[in-house]
Amino acid sequence: MKTFDQLGISGPIQRAITDMGFEEASPIQEKAIPVALTGKDIIGQAQTGTGKTAAFAIPILEKVDTSKEHVQAIVIAPTRELAIQVSEEINRLAKYMGIRALPIYGGQSIDRQIQALKKRPHIITGTPGRLLDHIQRRTLRLDRISMAVLDEADEMLDMGFLEDIERILKETPENKQTLLFSATMPKPIQNLAEKFMRNPEHLQMKAKEVTAPTVQQVYYEVNERDKFDVLCRLLDVDNPELAVIFGRTKRRVDELSDGLNKRGYLADGLHGDLNQRQRDVVMSKFREGNIDILVATDVAARGIDVSGVTHVYNFDIPQDPESYVHRIGRTGRAGKKGLAITFVTPREIGQIRSIEKASKGNIQRKTVPTVAEAMESKQRMAMEKMVQLVEEQQYAPFKETASELLDRYDSITLVSVALKMLTKDEKDVPVQLTAEAPRFASKPKLKFEGKPRRNHKGNKESAGKGGKGKYDKSSRNSRYKEGILK
Repeated sequence: MKTFDQLGISGPIQRAITDMGFEEASPIQEKAIPVALTGKDIIGQAQTGTGKTAAFAIPILEKVDTSKEHVQAIVIAPTRELAIQVSEEINRLAKYMGIRALPIYGGQSIDRQIQALKKRPHIITGTPGRLLDHIQRRTLRLDRISMAVLDEADEMLDMGFLEDIERILKETPENKQTLLFSATMPKPIQNLAEKFMRNPEHLQMKAKEVTAPTVQQVYYEVNERDKFDVLCRLLDVDNPELAVIFGRTKRRVDELSDGLNKRGYLADGLHGDLNQRQRDVVMSKFREGNIDILVATDVAARGIDVSGVTHVYNFDIPQDPESYVHRIGRTGRAGKKGLAITFVTPREIGQIRSIEKASKGNIQRKTVPTVAEAMESKQRMAMEKMVQLVEEQQYAPFKETASELLDRYDSITLVSVALKMLTKDEKDVPVQLTAEAPRFASKPKLKFEGKPRRNHKGNKESAGKGGKGKYDKSSRNSRYKEGILK
């Protein structure tokens, strides 16, 4: 791997990279940055969490002319979270350059954004719908940009944004440089590239890199009725710092988050019925560590980029390999290790094998931990918590009461009782989930060959997916109301 100073990057950006604690470039950065600095269009196939933001942000910053007070580059992202995160990373990289990036997204006052646009930022990161709003209001002009980036293009296709993207790109100069990044390359994305890009250079990660090598992938064969108890056991054994649990439906997410809270875990749910304010509250609690488990549907989780996620649990198996790749990309980011766990019912064994083959992942079968193993792990965590309180001397107010108890009982009995109080038996609180029938993709393979993505009838969370560049506007508009597509 190369260091950043070997990639031809200017001094101010290298200083900012050093401040951020990075030394070596990731594979996509090593491949994309030198090519992008030559001015060539790029199609980069890379999943979330591989460092692709810096792969396009650095070339953008190298190209911006601070003497020109107009928008010079645009980054189009599928969700408001991603638009904000990209803007924040660009601004960190531009720390010593006097370059400003501004995020534009729905759910925020458009008047406030208009005022921010009047301050003439150099770079705009935004979601398709709100970008079009500003273009139509003439509060944003893209006729003088020199670079355009499509980030997570396949996600935008799935969310029904293809037509909006084409309308936005038509407002940009033909001679601009265009960079397109996508974990998968379905046919509609290839068609978009052919229409708006000039002899792009394809930078495709090796097949083995489709899923991040830092993510250990395992699966457990579990009957539907046993899944929740097994999940609780794994949470006790794994003791994740931050975890994302994926459920198939909104009802599943609600029942899972409620059940986990009943059993003493700190969890909250994220799905399409939440408005933007509710969504922001949930994400804020997760980022700040007030909850350590986020339960989400595929659509609601798109664009989530939270550092420190150590575990991803596929409570319901993904319908296709693309969803699997995107789900497990929430962990193992920036070179850190992660664990992706998938629950598979006996009827779904063929599905996990198809996902494993298409995603080039090595998904290892494991044996479900016993109740005794989970209890042992709980007792160990309780003991560690007690030791921590002792070392921090957080016990003074209780010494008098403890002394009274020691006059009546021996110390081993009292410590045993304390451990019991800190260690709940998973069967103490019964939780019953509504059964979900398995759903299978018609052709469970990644669309690297360019085949159009199919809609999955009956899956409310997948409504409005793009086929050959067309989508159901009524479905998309309803999602705006739900607060998903901002």
